[in-house]
Amino acid sequence: GTKIATALATAQGEILARGRRSTPAQAGPDAVIKSICATIDKTLSAKRVEPSQLLGIGIAAAGIIDGDKGKVISSPNLPGWHEVPLGDAVEQRFGIPVYLGNDATLAALGEWCFGLKKGIANLIYITVSTGIGGGIIADGKLYTGACGVAGEIGHMTIDVNGPKCNCGNIGCWETLASGTALAREAVKQIREGAKTSIIELVNGDISKIDAKVVDLAAKQGDELAKELISRLGYYLGVGLVNLVNIFNPELILIGGGVAKTGDLLLQRAIKVV
Repeated sequence: GTKIATALATAQGEILARGRRSTPAQAGPDAVIKSICATIDKTLSAKRVEPSQLLGIGIAAAGIIDGDKGKVISSPNLPGWHEVPLGDAVEQRFGIPVYLGNDATLAALGEWCFGLKKGIANLIYITVSTGIGGGIIADGKLYTGACGVAGEIGHMTIDVNGPKCNCGNIGCWETLASGTALAREAVKQIREGAKTSIIELVNGDISKIDAKVVDLAAKQGDELAKELISRLGYYLGVGLVNLVNIFNPELILIGGGVAKTGDLLLQRAIKVV
């Protein structure tokens, strides 16, 4: 939900060019779609490629996706995204086929097709960033469920007394183990008077606190930041235990910006599992 990332790639998965910019999420769907198209344009221009030379455009978006209709049904972390025809809008702009799918589901498919463990029969891919999403490969096939929306693992309940989620549920996994959760807990602790270098890293502006800032503070030895990341790792592990018991995967892959926090997060999660 925080960034738009593009890649120009061959059918064999070789990446020729990349693009990236922040998502103007608060400006609404139209502004985001315009930004997506501009990022695609810039990426193509880097290699002087025309849209007509492409086989198609694949869009991986967060939230509940209807790929057949090219719509984002809902996206809890993007304000105003309800029944947004993202696929159709981009297809009309570039005049070539567009495939729209859930970001974590397509990431799982990408790992299965091109990753280090490509072809493995049973795996789960988890993305831990603004929220938490997942994609499931079961018996060598992408599992999408009855309505095509399987893998919304970030919205399984972890704590019935936990925070309210943007989806309306209480105690969802992503309210406790995502980048948003990490930043929220840091702000809460600071407002309650906790001593930490986190506030210095944002020059006193708590609105600028995000997962990256907390991670930086932890790497600099800040005790509160390390405690918060360890707590996040605990809740990450609780969710992983559920997935292991339900799906019995051969492999779980964890990606997303928060995963870059590294050992402090992952070792705590592994200990729980």
